[in-house]
Amino acid sequence: MTPPAEFSLLADGGPFVWLMLALGALGFLFSVERALFLHRGHIRSSDFIEGVRNNLRAGRPLEALAACEESPGAVPRVVKAALLRMPAGEEAMRAAATEAALLELPVLERRLGTLAALATLVPLVALAGSALAALDLVTALRAGSLYASADALLLRLQAGLALTAGGLTLAALLAAAHHFLAGRVRAIAIEMETAAWSLITFVRHELPEEQAAERKRQA
Repeated sequence: MTPPAEFSLLADGGPFVWLMLALGALGFLFSVERALFLHRGHIRSSDFIEGVRNNLRAGRPLEALAACEESPGAVPRVVKAALLRMPAGEEAMRAAATEAALLELPVLERRLGTLAALATLVPLVALAGSALAALDLVTALRAGSLYASADALLLRLQAGLALTAGGLTLAALLAAAHHFLAGRVRAIAIEMETAAWSLITFVRHELPEEQAAERKRQA
């Protein structure tokens, strides 16, 4: 009895396997690059804002700006934009912070759309490969070349099923990576908004009240 042929997805899956793996590798590289980028720009925004507030409370605005320049990430850049507009008033500070945040968002969201597209494209490629394997099987059956070889029939079925399973697994991983990265971007966007609101409230309301209370106490 002839032993069954050994199955290999790379050898028996056809060219769609390599295309699917290439798309998966591209999605993996994008995911790692974005995760590292977002991690490098992560800071404890509450501690950072408290440091800026302490510098302003002590009458050291230049040191507050220096802290923004030395700290990585989008939050310090938004805070710096608001600080630079302090003399112009509250509305100018809000406008500067909003403009800076709008400039930061495309940088934070870079390649997320591509990652979502890859998560959609990979299972379609796998489905196309499976359909091609099924077409090849039907063509061979009609030609009568597989009636005497159940192993060849099962090998084609196995290749199509393995291709579909691999495509769905890759798509699930890419979708999970996109969901995680999009959540990090949303969290950073909330941090930018919160930091800007906290700084503006402190500069325009809390700090004058503290200074007035201090003058009254000294008088």
